Amino acid sequence: MNSTNAAEATLRGLGVCCAVGNTVLHTLLVPAHLEEMFYIGLLFAAGSAIMLVVAAALVIVKRPLIAWLAGTLVSLGMIVGFVLSRTVGLPGGYYEPGWEPPYGPLSMLVEGLFVFACLAWLGDRAAHGVAPKLPYRAVHQPVSVGPEVSKPR
Repeated sequence: MNSTNAAEATLRGLGVCCAVGNTVLHTLLVPAHLEEMFYIGLLFAAGSAIMLVVAAALVIVKRPLIAWLAGTLVSLGMIVGFVLSRTVGLPGGYYEPGWEPPYGPLSMLVEGLFVFACLAWLGDRAAHGVAPKLPYRAVHQPVSVGPEVSKPR
């Protein structure tokens, strides 16, 4: 195994662990939040489901760019939601005081680590001259709009 494969495996493993941790933490909180503020519970459930799919994709998919990006967007969204819910509040008058240990700090840790793992993965790919690719390449064929006009010489 060369260093690129080792780094790839390590970063994917970290991403999977963070995605699974995120899923477990937020799934535990879904029932209470569905009762307290229904839309927050739904967001936790949706985020948990997406992160579970992200974890599976990081293990299975050959080109995981979409998984990394989806996981990063969900993680950043959860971080922003957490900060807003403790500062200015969220729609519907939802406000949470404090860090809600152990869930708050652990959630912030796994979400932040996932984002950093994604950035490190992108940086590793760029450093080795391997551009991240989407799972499918579109076949580009020139489109003819009309007859070609040649310029006089």
